Amino acid sequence: MVTIILEVRPLTKAAFAPFGDVIETEGAEMRLINNGTTERYHDLANVDVTGEGARVLVNIFRGKAFAPPVDISMLERHPLGSQAFMPLQNRPFVVVVAGDQGGRPGQPVAFLCRGNQGVNYGRNVWHHPLISLQQVSDFLVVDRGGEGNNLDEFFFDDVVYRIEKLAV
Repeated sequence: MVTIILEVRPLTKAAFAPFGDVIETEGAEMRLINNGTTERYHDLANVDVTGEGARVLVNIFRGKAFAPPVDISMLERHPLGSQAFMPLQNRPFVVVVAGDQGGRPGQPVAFLCRGNQGVNYGRNVWHHPLISLQQVSDFLVVDRGGEGNNLDEFFFDDVVYRIEKLAV
């Protein structure tokens, strides 16, 4: 088995665009609502669900904490809906994504998300399950419910991708 080290890069809208949306207030359209007492940061992600009986779910996921080294031996994707993660406790986390190469993930890319950034994985985007850092962390998750198989998993059998260090 071959081990390939993944460099973890900062999460930016431009770098993440092939995989989905970065959810953050920076650069977003802001509207004052509720008689000027609330700032609304408008239209931050494209929630995309399809299929029989599809509906949008709002969940809280509680992720255990990881510390380097973190081995990436599998990725998953959701063919029937996007999936958004927004940290609730202002803690950084890591996302690992990959483009599709003939129905399997290509070379993974790792991003370090600040505690005030979230991601919305586009429909059919290969990604690793939640990688919380520092301590157990809660995330608001928006994804798809309804009939149909909305999960594909791919296990690498000839290579392990490893995250060895983080600049948190």
